[in-house]
Amino acid sequence: MRKFFRTIWRILTAPFRWFGGLVINIRNFFSEEPEDAPLPDALAKTVQDPMGVLYHLNILRKHLTRGLIFIVLTTALSFTFIDQIMDFLIQPLPEAQRGLIAIDPTEPVGTVMRAALLSGVTLGFPYLALEAWLFIGPGVSRRARFFGLIAIPIAFLFFVGGMAFAYYVILPAGLPFLINFGGFEPQMRASSYFRFISSLLFWIGVFFEFPLVVYLLASLGMVQARALANQWRLAIVIIAIIAAMITPTIDPVNMALVMGPMSVLFFLSIGLAYIAQAGRARRQRKQETQASGI
Repeated sequence: MRKFFRTIWRILTAPFRWFGGLVINIRNFFSEEPEDAPLPDALAKTVQDPMGVLYHLNILRKHLTRGLIFIVLTTALSFTFIDQIMDFLIQPLPEAQRGLIAIDPTEPVGTVMRAALLSGVTLGFPYLALEAWLFIGPGVSRRARFFGLIAIPIAFLFFVGGMAFAYYVILPAGLPFLINFGGFEPQMRASSYFRFISSLLFWIGVFFEFPLVVYLLASLGMVQARALANQWRLAIVIIAIIAAMITPTIDPVNMALVMGPMSVLFFLSIGLAYIAQAGRARRQRKQETQASGI
């Protein structure tokens, strides 16, 4: 009986413990100043003290748990508007193809869950980015942490912008080609269509985060802008492969619709990497000047 009441108590106090842990993380996030050590030295220190890895893995587990709980909540909230969400996702289809069918007994449930999960991940993206930055942030300077928090709304706009690009540009161009190819009259299956559209929207949105990721890595000294610029030919080939994997059709026109913005994002990433490197070098010179003046 005591174990039962302890379990009930943990369930009732879980929101307060979650909020308290988040407040503590945010407080530590702004109060601690890390040691600015080169990456090889940091890796050598990790090898010498492997128990520190377990500590960071435990911290990562807590961040992932909170992020997962939040996604569950936003997904549950999405069920309130599930009819509007599914109607919105069906709109790219031609009018005659919107009568989707379900074959398996569990197909309607799985289709609705997929649409709700896509909405839940989109709504929960800012909080997921916050949890990720609370985990990564203690390894960078306070100034970088502050700008990282400012970048979270920008990252959300990039993610939604990528999804909007896929919805309003790629799908209207690609779906008619797929549906009318070969002169068939396809009967759309609900699970297949929602799997296709949710994957496309999600991965295009994720790729739109590439410039911000490169800027972060360059700020940490893990990526060099010149190295990215020198490998632009290889990058174009990789972008073409990714575009071929996620584009709804295999024709060159629709692949170009995906490759175009992805290529622009890559070259934008190079520019952001140069800016991040310049800022990092300027901060290092300032620290050296202050150290020499002491």
